[in-house]
Amino acid sequence: MAIIAEWHRFHISMNFQAIEMVDLDQQTKMVAELDGHVMRCVRDQNGNHVIQKCIECIPQDAIQFIVSTFYDQVVTLSTHPYGCRVIQRVLEHCHNPETQNIVMNEILQTVCMLAQDQYGNYVVQHVLEHGKPEERTSIISKLTGQIVQMSQQKFASNVVEKCLSFGTPEERQTLVNEMIGTTDENEPLQAMMKDQFANYVVQKVLETCDDQQLELILNRIKVHLNALKKYTYGKHIVARVEKLVAAGERRISFLASYSAAA
Repeated sequence: MAIIAEWHRFHISMNFQAIEMVDLDQQTKMVAELDGHVMRCVRDQNGNHVIQKCIECIPQDAIQFIVSTFYDQVVTLSTHPYGCRVIQRVLEHCHNPETQNIVMNEILQTVCMLAQDQYGNYVVQHVLEHGKPEERTSIISKLTGQIVQMSQQKFASNVVEKCLSFGTPEERQTLVNEMIGTTDENEPLQAMMKDQFANYVVQKVLETCDDQQLELILNRIKVHLNALKKYTYGKHIVARVEKLVAAGERRISFLASYSAAA
């Protein structure tokens, strides 16, 4: 039975390599072979490429039985090494409002968990980069309040970087404020600079923040540079941060000169 199943998967995979080159009627007949095997294909090393190709090349009306199989399974698939790719293709190519709402609602309900997952984080990053503004805002809103902790987590730190890159200026300000803390308590930023993952988030802040934020953050950072040299990741972080501090100060100096000349 295992040999027959393997042959069947190989047969389907070979056939589907030509799916872009046939007409819709032929595509529909080929897709019918997948009925009852969708989830097994998604989890298969070769089969997942077949499912992705169907989503990319065939109108949703003709593959609705595939797409509807994913309803209530979005989180499970998003945390799977192959399933996360399939969910990203659905977000890109299935424009039916009902499908988009179902998939996005499942993602948003568990966004904090997905952000910290080794595969789920790619789905969240995809929405931040390619999703609608309101979806981006919803994700950032759900992460707000735990940005420092998320920045110190291997996978979620990449999500925080995407929030900084694709959020609105107001959203970026909210995230930066959380990292800086109050005037009397600047531990969040200091802790992030010592961390093997969060230090990259600090660098992303320096790349994306506005000039007013930049001056404030650079002043905060410079206070801690010598102390950072005592930590395992300190020397590397200090080298990166000093480079960014120098670049930032040149930027501020240039802007000041430009303003004076104007």
